[in-house]
Order: sequence, then structure tokens, then C-alpha cells
Amino acid sequence: MESALNPQIKYWLAMLRSPGVGSQAIQRLLAHFEPEQIFSASRATLTGLGFSEKLIDALQKPDWQKVEDDIRWLEQAGNYAFTLDDADYPAQLREIANPPPILFVKGNPALLQEPQLAMVGSRNPSPVGISTAIQFAEALAEAGFTVTSGLALGIDAASHQGALNVNGQTIAVAGTGLDRVYPACHKQLATQIVEHGALVSEFPPGTNAKANHFPRRNRIISGLCVGLLVVEAAQQSGSLITARLALEQNREVFAIPGSIHNPLARGCNALIRQGAKLVETAQDIFEELGHYNQRYMRAESELPQTSLDLEQQNLLKLIPYSPTTVDTLVRDSGWSAEEVSSTLLVLELQGYIAALAGGGYLRVK
Repeated sequence: MESALNPQIKYWLAMLRSPGVGSQAIQRLLAHFEPEQIFSASRATLTGLGFSEKLIDALQKPDWQKVEDDIRWLEQAGNYAFTLDDADYPAQLREIANPPPILFVKGNPALLQEPQLAMVGSRNPSPVGISTAIQFAEALAEAGFTVTSGLALGIDAASHQGALNVNGQTIAVAGTGLDRVYPACHKQLATQIVEHGALVSEFPPGTNAKANHFPRRNRIISGLCVGLLVVEAAQQSGSLITARLALEQNREVFAIPGSIHNPLARGCNALIRQGAKLVETAQDIFEELGHYNQRYMRAESELPQTSLDLEQQNLLKLIPYSPTTVDTLVRDSGWSAEEVSSTLLVLELQGYIAALAGGGYLRVK
């Protein structure tokens, strides 16, 4: 892999650090100049090429101090930056309409070239949504896909965690510079991701979280992947924006259906009506994308058998995938409240059910 500190990197960083010089302007500049020529070009030349006075002013006063700070960050072990003209810039991402001019990476940059499956969804998911995301991420990672998401609360975090659970690979696309973590509560998760994958951002070190960074981040999540899975999403959801971007980028889009009564399922159900592929098991994804890797895909019949005894299995059959109460289970099973409660504890500890606020339960697998 090429060194991130190639001789041209400081000029790319100077462009990125220039106020008002976005990725489209950088591509226009590079159509006329080599990177180092941009900062020696005369005002008359730049004006003649149609660049605005504001952009020219920014280019005439580059912030070389911030560029030096960026270079010091890049000199630290495990930190990288790849420009659009680098051979190691991810090929999938280069294809999109507005690729980031520079991609900062912390961790293992080789993963950027591996087949990735993006997973997105609600920041406030149901217990079923969390469990579903974890299970799908585990299966995808075991099958050889790198699981890519956005490090956000909810489905994003569950997706990263699922991949980590099986020692799989995962990439988090951040909406900040990679010298900070947002949300801050995911600092330990981010550390694990660096150890088993990579953090990625188009924003230089020192960049704080801003609301407009996250829609921009979404195009990178979809752009890196060969397919995108939406686990839970409300009708008005950022996940649907990511799905739309994925469709525009000619990526496969998958969605997990849900109850018509569940507000968190309406976004996924709408995607399915619009042509996203309905997914019930990871095998549904493998059938579409299995050609991207040669790793053996485990059949459902080969999954570990249940460790529950007969009585535990019988109670589990009475627990729906929607909330129910202990009183209802006592009535339906004919057991005492004590017997039901003790069995529920076993089922919860083994991950078959989730406890809800107010004392209810629902089945999650």
C-alpha cells in the first residue's frame, strides 16, 4: 500500500482546508492544474477559468499551519489519507457522483477494498431491531463481508457490535475528524473498530460534529458498499436518505419488513414497495451478493441447535414477536407466576427474549 505521506498530500490538504472550497470545486481545479500548481496560479488565470472571487481569495491564503497539524496526525501509526488519484482510494467510492477528495482512515485501510455490506437504521430502535441487527451483522461478517455503518446510536452501533462479536471486520464512517468520537459514549466501540477494522471520514482532524455532516457522511456509507441493508426505519428517516443514495449509486438495497402497526417498520415497508429486496434471513442477501466472496456460507440447518429444555421451548412458543405480559403467559401456559418468571429469566439470558419497560416481554429470535 502506498504511503499516505506522498509529496502531493500537503496541497490536497491545503485545498480541503480552504474555506468554501468543496469537493466539486476541487475536482474543477484538478481538471486544470496539478495540485501544487493551484497555489501558484495567478488571480487572472483563476478568474479566466471562471472561479469565483471568494474561492480565489481562499486559495491565495492557504492555512499551512492546519496542513502541518494534519501531517503530524498522519505521521502517527495507523493513520492514513488517500486522495482521489491514489491507487489505494476505494474503487467503489470513486464511482459515485461526488466522491470525497480525501479519505482519512484510522485502522486497516486494506478493508476499504473488500466487499462491504452497509447496515443502517433507527437511532431509537426496538429491542427486536437491536437483536435483528446484531444477528444479521454476525452472519454477514462470518460470511466474509465487512460490515459498514455510521457509528450512530441504535442500529449502527448494533451492526458494528454484531461484526465484532464474531471477530469479523467492520468500518465506521464518521461525521467528525478521526481524532474525536461522536457520540462520545461510543469511544470504546470506536477503539474496538480500529482494532478490528477502520474508522473513515472525509473530514480532517479537529472537525467537530455538525448537523450537515451526517447527510454528507451517508453518501460515503452507501458508496463504499456493494449492498445496503435497512433494519428499522421510520417513515421520515435518515436511513431512507442513505437508501436513496444507494439506489442512485446502483447498489443493491435490502430491507427487513415489519408490522404495519410498528412506526419503526414503515420506512422499511415503504422501501420494499419501491423495489428494495425483502429480507428475512442473511441467506436472502447471500443469494444476491454471494458472488462477491468465496467464503463458505453456513446453511440454516447447520446453525447450532437450541440448548433449551422442553419446558423452556414450550414457553418460548407462547411468546410473540410483539409485547406480552407475565399474566398473559401464566394464563396461556397454565404455570404459576413463579415458574413463568424463572423461565423468562433463562430465555432472556440466552437472548431469546427481551424485557421491556413496564414488565413486558417479547421474542427476538
